[in-house]
Amino acid sequence: MDNVESTPDAPMVLSLLEGRVLGCLVEKEFTTPDVYPLTLNALVNACNQKSNRDPVLDVSEREVEAACDGLRDKQLLTLFTGAGSRTVKFKQRIDDVYPLTDAARAVLGELLLRGPQTLAGLRANAERMFTMPTVDDFPALIAELHDRPSGTLVRQLPRQPGHKEARWAQVLTGEPLAASAPAHEPIKVALTLPPAVEERLAALEAEVAALKEELGKLRSELGS
Repeated sequence: MDNVESTPDAPMVLSLLEGRVLGCLVEKEFTTPDVYPLTLNALVNACNQKSNRDPVLDVSEREVEAACDGLRDKQLLTLFTGAGSRTVKFKQRIDDVYPLTDAARAVLGELLLRGPQTLAGLRANAERMFTMPTVDDFPALIAELHDRPSGTLVRQLPRQPGHKEARWAQVLTGEPLAASAPAHEPIKVALTLPPAVEERLAALEAEVAALKEELGKLRSELGS
């Protein structure tokens, strides 16, 4: 039931940064609806935010843009341009792929942002996004994410030695990390670009080098 191998019914696997971007969009839609959808700058700031994040990341605009492209390919994100504005903004479409109640979507967003958590911790942390059910009713909300005919979105992890409660993790980004890095050591995310983009970047770099060479020659001629 908890197997997340690539099967027809299993959720698609996101990269760490795609999961962070998706979690940020879910979070900000609940917590700051007046500035949602998010601009690229706001989304980068949300991804690098130190509070309510585990692990803490240190990513660039270019990396976030690449993650957004990946989420668009997976139908989990769309671009938005408001009336009278040319600024492109980003909006999550998780309900188009995984229809959920608001409370369940908030819980999933919390797991994407902070990783595995106990039921008690998860309920308390997700409360900032959306009003959570009572302690007695919260397991039913987890069941909404777990007992899905099209594939579970969360799973219970083995209880850690010395801990009374087991933790729950989202499976959209695959197997959860055994332990998160300390918050004071931001993680650098390796960026992998499509071959066509890499080729275009290489061509642009070559053009810049050629222009620098030409500029150098002109300066030499003018100085002589």
